[in-house]
Amino acid sequence: MNLADIVHERPALRWVLWAVAGLAVIGIVWGGWALWKTRYEAQGAIAFTQARTLVMQAQAPGASADARQRAEKALQDVIAEFPRLSSIDQAAYLLGGLRFANAQYASARTAYQMARDKAGSRTLAALAALDIGYTWEAEKNYTEAEKAYRSAISGADPKSFLYEEAMLAIARAQDLAGNRQAAIETYQRLLKDVPDSRRAEEFRSRMASLQGAPAKP
Repeated sequence: MNLADIVHERPALRWVLWAVAGLAVIGIVWGGWALWKTRYEAQGAIAFTQARTLVMQAQAPGASADARQRAEKALQDVIAEFPRLSSIDQAAYLLGGLRFANAQYASARTAYQMARDKAGSRTLAALAALDIGYTWEAEKNYTEAEKAYRSAISGADPKSFLYEEAMLAIARAQDLAGNRQAAIETYQRLLKDVPDSRRAEEFRSRMASLQGAPAKP
């Protein structure tokens, strides 16, 4: 009796064989995907490493405009060619930094938003959110800047390393927007939340300056 006859007489065996065949196919597909993923990450990592080298050159003192353009192009290529790269958030963040340094605030914000949305860590997400605020502030849109700064520390503990920086930025945006009382209250909250800060005297000085300054017309 051959295998076909055995399978015909034993339906249960047929299901077992189908299951084994199915698992084999799944194994082949999974193995192929894992191999593709490994190669994808390796190629993307090489491209990103090369781009970071160009970024370092572009940020060196006296770097030419051409150097900055090459670095930006390299980062754009990484993002376009390897959109699922595990370090795509870092590439977007670096791109935002280059654009911000070149006063391209709207396009820098787009890059920072990508970095925030794809961030693999809360730290990078918070940094990107803070930088989004800087782009709005550079454009004198203080309302949106304050929103971004608040987003950077949403749910954060006052002991977070970004907390003081974001709160100072919030107070600055409020002051620049003409909302002095809100800025004073932000400094008061900052002193309450981090009373032992090494910058406490700076906070008090800025608050006193606001309290003693004449009202803005």
